[in-house]
Amino acid sequence: MTLRQLRYFAALGEELNYRRAAEMLFITQPALSTAIKQLEHQFGVVLFTRNTREVALTDLGAAWLPQVQQALAGVDAVVENLVTLSGTRQGRLRLGYLIGTGADLLFRVARHFESAYPDVTVEPIEFDFADPTAGLANGSTEVALIRPPVDLPSHRMLILDSESWMACLPRDHGLAERTEVAISELLDDPIVCAPLTAGTWRDYWLAMDVRGNRPPNIAAVAATYEAETTSIARGLGISFTTSSVARFYDRPGIVYVPITDRPPSHTALAWNPAALSPQAEALVRYVQEHWNFGDGRHRDAPATCF
Repeated sequence: MTLRQLRYFAALGEELNYRRAAEMLFITQPALSTAIKQLEHQFGVVLFTRNTREVALTDLGAAWLPQVQQALAGVDAVVENLVTLSGTRQGRLRLGYLIGTGADLLFRVARHFESAYPDVTVEPIEFDFADPTAGLANGSTEVALIRPPVDLPSHRMLILDSESWMACLPRDHGLAERTEVAISELLDDPIVCAPLTAGTWRDYWLAMDVRGNRPPNIAAVAATYEAETTSIARGLGISFTTSSVARFYDRPGIVYVPITDRPPSHTALAWNPAALSPQAEALVRYVQEHWNFGDGRHRDAPATCF
């Protein structure tokens, strides 16, 4: 039996839902199901009953769950004590963030974390559109606030916020007076976009998923919101962005109009679970437990991990 198997059993025993338990553990539902079946087979026991509608603990599973929870709490306390005694959470943590991504959230994360861990200094490092992974791809940061999708197959992400899409238009654009627009109304417009190095992220903000055989008319390339909004104010083209950008980057010559038929854009905390320092691990755990930081939102909304 492994410690991982015990954590998997405890998570499923507490949630009684494979999807929620898998999200808590940052694994897939099939992986969780396989691990539980292996644990049961290993000892010749049945810990859960399952059908298409629900999961329930057997009498044996219900009796064993509090013992496993107590054992895991003891292990976590021992590890936490080692970190405290060794002082390995002292030092500096480089927190990457994509320019304009969750600007208010960034300051709340850093401020609250430093209050909880006064021996750790958070050093926010800003990255422009040329690297939407905010330093995670090349290892210059361990943890970062980003806006998916990004090309980070080995990383985990915790969704912290969601925003609606906005069209950034020149003030004299034919749709500038509208209260809302559909994405199809804008696909023929020249567009200001991120550099090619942005990869998947660039395609996402070009709305490539709905263009079909209509390639984008690239009017200009910009690596910052300042460069992007300047090009749009000059009338070179439009861009697609988010509601928070509309608040923080308003300027003369442009107007923001809500796009009604696009799925929300997310802000996420991202990290590589295989390469976390104690400081970075402490930040990830702190945000997982306290991400709303008292702003009045329910802690489980949006509780999405992948």
